Amino acid sequence: MCMIQDGSKVLLINRPDKLGFPGYIAPGGKVDFPESIVNGAIREVREETGLIVKDIIYKGLDEFCEPDKGLRYMVFNYLATSFEGNLLDHPPEGELRWVEIEDVPKLPIQDWFKRRFPLFFEQGTFEMSFIWNEKSNETLDKTIKNYGSGTFNKC
Repeated sequence: MCMIQDGSKVLLINRPDKLGFPGYIAPGGKVDFPESIVNGAIREVREETGLIVKDIIYKGLDEFCEPDKGLRYMVFNYLATSFEGNLLDHPPEGELRWVEIEDVPKLPIQDWFKRRFPLFFEQGTFEMSFIWNEKSNETLDKTIKNYGSGTFNKC
């Protein structure tokens, strides 16, 4: 995932229900083997928005584990503060919209994105790990760490 910031605004995609994860979200996607994770983020931004990001900064890791399935899903998060190019006229993932950072929490967004969003703008990097049970849709354990602030929460 790559948050694109332009001053007091960020670029978000309003994803329709049919694509999953409906609501507003930052650009992102899967990494194609054997590309690097950062190159995958840059490519996904270009494919979904038309922009070529510059000055990309690694912000953190968000990980979800489902022990019953042996599944580990990892999201590498980046912040881009400069870019070139023009937005796509017909973006493939949904409507593109520049939104004031302070207004983002008021938009229809997924809970996990709401939790992660402010961390893009804090000093340092973050790491969040969630172990959940898909059948009961219950979080069994979580660890949240912000390496820039020195805070550590084990819940």
